[in-house]
Amino acid sequence: MIETAPPEVVLRVTDLNRLARRTLEGLPLLWVAGEISNFTRAPSGHWYFSLKDDAAQVRCVMFRGRNQFVESAPANGLQVEVRAVATLYEPRGEFQLQVEVLRPAGLGALYEAYERLRAKLQAEGLFDAARKRPLPEYPRTLGVATSPAAAALRDVLTALRRRMPSIQVIVYPAAVQGPGAGAALAAAVREAGRRHECDALLLVRGGGSLEDLWAFNDEALARAIAACPMPVVSGVGHETDFTLADFAADLRAPTPTAAAELASADQGQLAHRLALLAQRLERGMRHGLALCEQRFDQLAHRLLLPSERLRLQQAQLGAMAQRLYRLGRDESGRRQRRVAEMRNRLLLCRPAAAEPASRLDLMAHRLAQAWRKESGRHAHNLATLERSLRQLHPQHVLARGYAIVRDARGQIVRGAEQLAVGAEVSLTLAHGQAEARITRADSDALGKPTPRHELDL
Repeated sequence: MIETAPPEVVLRVTDLNRLARRTLEGLPLLWVAGEISNFTRAPSGHWYFSLKDDAAQVRCVMFRGRNQFVESAPANGLQVEVRAVATLYEPRGEFQLQVEVLRPAGLGALYEAYERLRAKLQAEGLFDAARKRPLPEYPRTLGVATSPAAAALRDVLTALRRRMPSIQVIVYPAAVQGPGAGAALAAAVREAGRRHECDALLLVRGGGSLEDLWAFNDEALARAIAACPMPVVSGVGHETDFTLADFAADLRAPTPTAAAELASADQGQLAHRLALLAQRLERGMRHGLALCEQRFDQLAHRLLLPSERLRLQQAQLGAMAQRLYRLGRDESGRRQRRVAEMRNRLLLCRPAAAEPASRLDLMAHRLAQAWRKESGRHAHNLATLERSLRQLHPQHVLARGYAIVRDARGQIVRGAEQLAVGAEVSLTLAHGQAEARITRADSDALGKPTPRHELDL
């Protein structure tokens, strides 16, 4: 909603310009295309220029905080596209655009084509990290796919001469800019892969605008890089430039010089490493020789003449014979003393002739007494057991009026609950046996007076 003042209020110019600025800044961000003219770079770093077409022009300002992200300063006559806010410079009442983004005209379509192709190739797996191959540690031959007249080739050769002059370089010429450059680069990469005469391939070009580097966004080139049999290092443009060739390559370098450094070993570092290894080898050899000399001296001290060794062995044999003689003599004396000691002990333990007879009579008397006493005790125990056995004998129990009751299966009946009315039982008495039939049985009489059992004999 545009603010308006009442008709009776008279506005100052300042208020009018502020009101107009607020109204213009209420518009959304706009993309505007035109040709740059009257371009000026202020000491503060801000850019001032006009944007015009065939019928009109508008003043523009791009502050330092925004223009630092533009790759290169624009020039008069350049067709550009700007994303800007419409505003009013109040002190002079001038309508202008405050630019946020500036790019060469037509880059929007290029970016869209670039993103579509990148998404397509990424979906196919051409950019997967799993397919990236390591570079050879010590390459002997490097291939370079670029223009023979390009400064990038000179940068690569200079870096290789500085780091490893012995590396052989094979150039696969191709255009790096302009119509057909992408196809030429793809053909150069395929030719390098077909000939397979280098250990790694460098794809290099110096910096430039998006249009200048567009050949490295060619689909055929990306596929040729992915199919190349040797590792590919891309060094295209500056550190902030990314192309599809960078994504498809096995390794991306920020610049052509960096590509040469990444693909080659440093002769100075190798020489330093070799010197260190040589020092370690020399120290190891000296230490090993010192140990061998020390061992040799020890063995030399132990080495004797045969006559000297024989003399020493004879002396050792004599000493061992003397020791054996002493040991035998000492052992013989010890055994003789042991025999004498045992003889004396035997003589002391020998009894008199009359003493064994008296002791034998005494022991016979004591044995007779012990036999009579033990025999009496056993006879008494036997009589007691015999009486107990007679008391426990079943026949003795039956003689007191008891009977043994057996059922039809011959099993002894111990309770009335085992009997049923009408069951036949056999009775074993003290004298003879009898058969009976049960007419009544009462199993609840346990602990009471003996129940009456009616028997049908």
